[in-house]
Amino acid sequence: MTLKVAVLGTGKIGEALLSGMIRAGWAPQDLLVTARRPERAEELRARHGVTPVSNPEAAKSADILILTVKPQDMGALLGELAPHLPADRLVISGAAGIPTSFIEERLTDGVPVVRVMTNTPALVDEAMSVISAGTHAAEQHLAHAETIFGGVGKTLRVPESQQDATTALSGSGPAYFYFLVEAMTDAGILLGLPRDKAHDLIVQAAIGAAVMLRDSGEHPVKLRENVTSPAGTTINAIRELENHGVRAALIAALEAARDRSRELAAGA
Repeated sequence: MTLKVAVLGTGKIGEALLSGMIRAGWAPQDLLVTARRPERAEELRARHGVTPVSNPEAAKSADILILTVKPQDMGALLGELAPHLPADRLVISGAAGIPTSFIEERLTDGVPVVRVMTNTPALVDEAMSVISAGTHAAEQHLAHAETIFGGVGKTLRVPESQQDATTALSGSGPAYFYFLVEAMTDAGILLGLPRDKAHDLIVQAAIGAAVMLRDSGEHPVKLRENVTSPAGTTINAIRELENHGVRAALIAALEAARDRSRELAAGA
């Protein structure tokens, strides 16, 4: 059976999912989209051949609904969907901090809900999408979510109790690396390099390091030690990082992100 999928509130991540699904073999005529602005909906139709609909129409027509709205907009969206959504639909939520229980309580009893936290590398098919089952979600529902989000990167199943932590590490994770690259670029300028050359050097170092982490099977400590010669340049830099509490600052930053995810859930 061909499944119809609707992406609701289609922003950049929603559009990345659409394009990934199409590349994976989904027919555009089986993909529905909703958007706040009519011109955005028409842009998606022109670019991908998908069908713009209203939120109630998506609830009535789609077998799978992917909710990609901001957390603060989730309550209003569920209010629109609830009167039109049969219990046999699968709802996938990508909203940070919103637990599946919040969604289940506002929809028809028994609707399966799957929670997914992805990240912006979905735009280049390198996302990490973390998947958790709600009360009524079964294996087939998790498999559907893995198929959809697997089109834009890797997937990982975790208990929902771990979602706040994975949001801090993975959902927000790309921003930490961008922040680090920004700081290292500024350091390169301070050391006398032109900005464009400093940027290129750091980006390629980041790409190379990431590939080695992924493919070598080595622990990051081992990989770092391979670069760190006795009394050399790298160990002097590492000493300064430790002196300035960079490790502790990173741990505290991730704890703060996790706590904010919990606050979003409580506020919902």
